[in-house]
Amino acid sequence: MKKLRIGMVAFAAMVGMAAMVGINGCDSREGNPPEGMTWIPGGNFSMGDSKSEGESDERPAHSVSVDGFYMEQTEVTKVQWDAVYTWAVTNGYSFDHAGSGKAPDHPVHTVSWFDVVKWCNARSEMEGRTPCYTVSGNPYKTGQSAPDCNFEANGYRLPTEAEWEYAARGGLHGKRFPWGDTIAHSQANYVSSSSYPYDISTTRDNHPSYDDGGTPYTSPVGSFSANGYGLYDMAGNVWEWCWDPSGSTTRGLRGGGWDGGASYAPCGYAGWSGPDDASYSYGLRAVCR
Repeated sequence: MKKLRIGMVAFAAMVGMAAMVGINGCDSREGNPPEGMTWIPGGNFSMGDSKSEGESDERPAHSVSVDGFYMEQTEVTKVQWDAVYTWAVTNGYSFDHAGSGKAPDHPVHTVSWFDVVKWCNARSEMEGRTPCYTVSGNPYKTGQSAPDCNFEANGYRLPTEAEWEYAARGGLHGKRFPWGDTIAHSQANYVSSSSYPYDISTTRDNHPSYDDGGTPYTSPVGSFSANGYGLYDMAGNVWEWCWDPSGSTTRGLRGGGWDGGASYAPCGYAGWSGPDDASYSYGLRAVCR
């Protein structure tokens, strides 16, 4: 597993299992959301760290404009991943990792950026949508390439880091986390420590409700309260891959994970890792227009 490098990249209970398998196609109308997704209204926000403890290249916070889009309410589950993966491998797709998960309703993990981009394309094709990612004009299906992204296509894709952070804040701007400035195990699945004054959990170390059965200590998606946009687990559980390249060798990760401390979970915290890295704390959530 490659370590995360810190920096700002330049550029309700769980949803029912049947709903997660029966994925609907994207619709650009706010009044008719794809199943399992919620509309994130466009707008301006202050992107980056607004607190003094942020990394130097996450400051200063700066104004960014984001168009409206749909985002999955939860991280992609193992059962949802498997439904698309099974279709994909019989329709010309190949992956470096099959994806793992502690249970069907837990987030999929051990998937690389290359894997999740191809999975988004497969999900789009499976539903008769136009894939967003192409290589030389053709849908990206195999190998390890740096594909182009057609943001106007109606298929599924990874969020940009700006889209992810805007959605994570849930309309609550200027705060460290999606719900405010402090964090506790009642709000997220992460490693609690007294090292951070804003970590006020009454329990420490890994989340006591999920630290059994062997690693990874993920939690079922939707185990904690949603943010203001109806999104779950935007802090903790698994890191979520984003689209943005950071130079030519790394890609963005957001949200922190079950194995990381409170300092990794703020909305403005940006992590990077190699696109071929597949950690047991890396997952995804898709977006579409």
